[in-house]
Amino acid sequence: MKANPTLDERASHCFGCGPANPQGLHLSFEIDTTHPQVPTATAHIQLTQMHEGPPGHIHGGIVATLLDEAMSKLNRPLNVLAMTRHMEVDYLRPAPLLQPLTLISRHLRREGRKLFHQAELQHPDGTVLACGKGLFVIIDEKLLARAGLTQPQR
Repeated sequence: MKANPTLDERASHCFGCGPANPQGLHLSFEIDTTHPQVPTATAHIQLTQMHEGPPGHIHGGIVATLLDEAMSKLNRPLNVLAMTRHMEVDYLRPAPLLQPLTLISRHLRREGRKLFHQAELQHPDGTVLACGKGLFVIIDEKLLARAGLTQPQR
């Protein structure tokens, strides 16, 4: 591990992406920075009955978590530390368990400390099962360092 790991690199118990959380989702994202000002993040997932809500389908809270996690992954390629301030979710169709699904997020725009992202959970045929929009607020790492949560960027 590098000398000054980012906060998300040290969050090994994160429910969404942490490798050390035995009950976590263990999501792994591919980040595309072909267009650096509008990065995207993609993950391929297949959830089990452990994540069930309605019979045979993913629990709505887990769907919201998937969308939030996908959007949060856009903050690193933008070189900022940001946290979710507000999120909206539209549940369009039930998301099935035990099937490969794709999670895609896109950065929309920035207004000062505010970052606007969107995400979709898609069926393999491209049908959008759920979508979300999120507002993330950039956090000053010096404030987190004073709280003992991270080291300031140098």
